Amino acid sequence: MATPGGQPLGNQKGLGELWARLKFLFLALVIYRVGTHIPVPGIDPDRIADLFNQNQGTILGMVNMFSGGAWERMSILALGIMPYISASIIMQMMSAVTPSLEALKKEGEAGRRKISQYTRYLTVALATVQAFVMVAGLAGQGMAYAGIPSFSFYVIAVTSLVTGAVFMMWLGEQITERGVGNGISMLIFAGIVAGLPGVIKQLFDSTQQGNLHVLGLLAIGFGAAGLVWFIVRMERAQRRITIQYARRQAAGRHGQGPAQTSHLPLKINMAGVIPVIFASSILMFMSSIPAWFSDASEGGASSFMQKFAAALGPGTPGNFIVFGGLIIVFCFVYTAMMYNPKEVADNLKRGGAYIPGIRPGDQSAKYIDTVLTRLTVVGSIYIAAVALMPQFLVVFSDLPIYLGGTSLLIVVVVVMDFMSQVQSHLMSHQYDSVMKKANLQNYGRKG
Repeated sequence: MATPGGQPLGNQKGLGELWARLKFLFLALVIYRVGTHIPVPGIDPDRIADLFNQNQGTILGMVNMFSGGAWERMSILALGIMPYISASIIMQMMSAVTPSLEALKKEGEAGRRKISQYTRYLTVALATVQAFVMVAGLAGQGMAYAGIPSFSFYVIAVTSLVTGAVFMMWLGEQITERGVGNGISMLIFAGIVAGLPGVIKQLFDSTQQGNLHVLGLLAIGFGAAGLVWFIVRMERAQRRITIQYARRQAAGRHGQGPAQTSHLPLKINMAGVIPVIFASSILMFMSSIPAWFSDASEGGASSFMQKFAAALGPGTPGNFIVFGGLIIVFCFVYTAMMYNPKEVADNLKRGGAYIPGIRPGDQSAKYIDTVLTRLTVVGSIYIAAVALMPQFLVVFSDLPIYLGGTSLLIVVVVVMDFMSQVQSHLMSHQYDSVMKKANLQNYGRKG
């Protein structure tokens, strides 16, 4: 069956559904960007802007970049999606060590809904703590319109920030269900991309002011393009373990059919960008809270916290060590949680498959685990190197540009995932149209 324009009916319906999903994604991102311009009631935006101008080049600027400028404007969406990300990963880690949560994971859809409910409750709790600390820090510096903030100011400000975090959580889930791509990743992607024009303008301003030579600007452009190419190559790289299926007797024959050969693909980066996002959220949480207390007395606890935050700022040795170490650790932790070699080996054994030269069962599980560990070593070093590489450029060139490799890695991986999901939608509807056409052709031949 075909439409008057010659397009198969199934393809037209498939494109219509994909177009509806893309429109929903675009509308959701527009709503998110509008929300980043709605300020928290009772806070002076001019004083907030002065605070960020005084803390350029610190971790506070990196936090603002991830939020798409919501922190600089002290928007109701200033907490962003980070409380939900932290809650999700905490629940995943707890599911691996808590028997009751592990049992819920095995209950299928009902267990998944229960874990999602627990994740939402934990998100509200984390957002409440972060919002109270943030509002208390701002009020302590006199950034509220009233001289001495009242109880109602705290209630309204904290409620606004927590509501914004819950809205971001809901919006991310809606994008995942009704849009294209992972909702959390798309929201982070939108916040990072929103800062790209400012970074480009900053580069050109530095060139015009003589701080950066034109050849240096071209080198940065080619370097960014080369880094994107490298990320794409590494994200697509796989280690394929050869799998053979036992010979089976052919139907109606005395002999056996030929053994089938397949592959078990293992990516170099099995964890994706989750370790980078989680490491970034922890680093930002550790160093952003002391950044609000700028009136600390010399030698006091707040003064120590400020020095600690400065030691973790972009381009510092502390940032290189802590950030790189967190990324490597979370690569191993997340890969271990998401991929179980024992379960894979058992599934191969039940399916009559085996790895040539390796015994099925425990020996296969150990072999897969060894290969996976070696891949994770390479993958974690690759992710840490990409995340830290642009910071070396900042240190050696003295350019205050902090759209680092973390942002570039997230943007590239999210775009690759988005394109693969669009292709999956198109392919699935093409298969549906082929199956419908085959059923129509065979209809009437029965009986």
